[in-house]
Amino acid sequence: MGIVLGAHHYGKAETRLFRIVRDDRRHVVRDLNVSTALTGDFSAAHLVGDQAHVLPTDTQKNTVFAFAKSVGIAQIEDFALTLARHFVDDVQPVTSAEVRIEEFAWERIADHDHAFRRVGAEVRTTRVSVGAEGARVDSGVRDLVLLKSTGSEFAGFLVDEYTTLPPTHDRVLATSLTATWSYAAAAIERGADWATAYDAVRDVLLDRFANVHSLALQQSLWEMGRAALEARPDVASIELVAPNIHHIAVDLGPFGLDNPREVFHVTDRPYGLIEVTVQRDGDD
Repeated sequence: MGIVLGAHHYGKAETRLFRIVRDDRRHVVRDLNVSTALTGDFSAAHLVGDQAHVLPTDTQKNTVFAFAKSVGIAQIEDFALTLARHFVDDVQPVTSAEVRIEEFAWERIADHDHAFRRVGAEVRTTRVSVGAEGARVDSGVRDLVLLKSTGSEFAGFLVDEYTTLPPTHDRVLATSLTATWSYAAAAIERGADWATAYDAVRDVLLDRFANVHSLALQQSLWEMGRAALEARPDVASIELVAPNIHHIAVDLGPFGLDNPREVFHVTDRPYGLIEVTVQRDGDD
């Protein structure tokens, strides 16, 4: 059997872009991490080292910077769509393009015109692809660290000869959530209100995490995902990835102290990892 070149693409990963809008004395800052990936017939570059169809990754980086100025950055979804469409429409060998953007949030210090502080650990994300079949937009948030000090259980689970975990009806539930939702094609076509959708989905996720009495992290994620789809008709599906950040009560008995679930050791690994996709009935 012969050996052939399989699927291939290439791009520029993690172009750090910081944009200051200085239109008046009250500045606006945007802090992005942009990755691009181009797909097309680049087989000659692999097979014989012919770069004639290869747009340098350095050029892709420069395009990100140039578009940040010439086009501007409204919502990261729009910026990613503009970049991806440029690569497909204006670079002849490119048949499809994917652009991923992470946005790091900053807020004003005491409502100051040009002084800011970085906000939290959570990061807004989008992944846009443009090709012959149209556009796809997946947006979301990662590193959204959540915790409930009560209102969570884990009991009635399968037990075998290796099980040592005791059931509990009152535990700390904590996670660093990654949520990624896919927009319906119609919403992409008409131009969704990305910022409103992001805020709404995030608010629903927080509300359900806080207010659903959790019998398991799996149940919490289902309720969070279902509520997000109910709240946003423009969202087709949502994927939730949640590591279970274990909080283990410390035995203070050797020190003559009682510990009524007040002092915990937080373990970083190993950890339970729950992943679920919630989608509309009939969608593949």
